[in-house]
Formats: sequence, C-alpha cells, structure tokens
Amino acid sequence: MLETILAISGKPGLYKLVSRGNRGLIVESIDEKHHRMPAFSTDRVISLADIAMYTDEEEVPLADVLTSLKNKENGAVSSLDYKKASRDQLFEYFGEVLPNFDRDRVYPADVKKLIQWYNILIKNGLDDFSQLMPTAGDNILDRKEEEKEEEAK
Repeated sequence: MLETILAISGKPGLYKLVSRGNRGLIVESIDEKHHRMPAFSTDRVISLADIAMYTDEEEVPLADVLTSLKNKENGAVSSLDYKKASRDQLFEYFGEVLPNFDRDRVYPADVKKLIQWYNILIKNGLDDFSQLMPTAGDNILDRKEEEKEEEAK
C-alpha cells in the first residue's frame, strides 16, 4: 500500500499515516522524525492525493503540480524564498510551474503552502510524487469514514 501523506488543518507541516486508532488516526510528522500524535475525527485531515489546483480549464492534481515544480527546480528545494516573496513574485514563480493557474481562485497563501509542502517533501526524500496519486480503493481516509458509518448503525 502506498504511504499516505496528510495535511492537518491548524497544524504546520505534513504528516504520514502510521496507523488507525479507535478514535482517529495516528500520524507522524515528516519534518520531525518519531514525533507521533493522534489526529481525531474533529481535525480536518486531508490526503495530498485529494488536493488539486485551479486552472482556467480544469483542476490539476497536486501530484502533477509538484512534479512540475520538481522539474523547474531540477529536484532541489525551491529557489524562491516564499516567506518574503510578494504576491507578484509568488504568482510569477507559480506561473512558471503552472502557467494557466486561475489567478482569481488561487491565493498567495495557497502558493506559499504549496512551496512549503514541496520543500518538506524534497528535504525528506519523498520526491516520487506519483505516489501521491490515489488508487482505487486505497484511500485510508475514506475507509475511516466508512468505519464511522458502520459504528453508527
């Protein structure tokens, strides 16, 4: 089974799924090795495989955007200091990665978060972004919801 990379709303960084507990998920920070914590059903947990970026035509899966960013940077961390970059600098940089991104629906904070996630993944050797793509029946978060529905019966 593919390793699932998760983002948790309100918590910085990225996490990998370690296991499922009775009341939630057990996750481990990708940045800080061996820092495990629970992610409860009240937390907004989303798999990177479920995220897409808006373009003028359609939504592009995050894995494709990260691959394009990796190609732009030749596999290295981002050359842009996203923390200090202006809105125009962020959009100019991101335009090189995803030329037709929807400038009305993609915000500077989205671009910053994307670059931050990309840097985390690259620094930790998780640079095969094809693994972020969901496969049929392999979404652990969906199974968690199904289990909650069964318990409610």
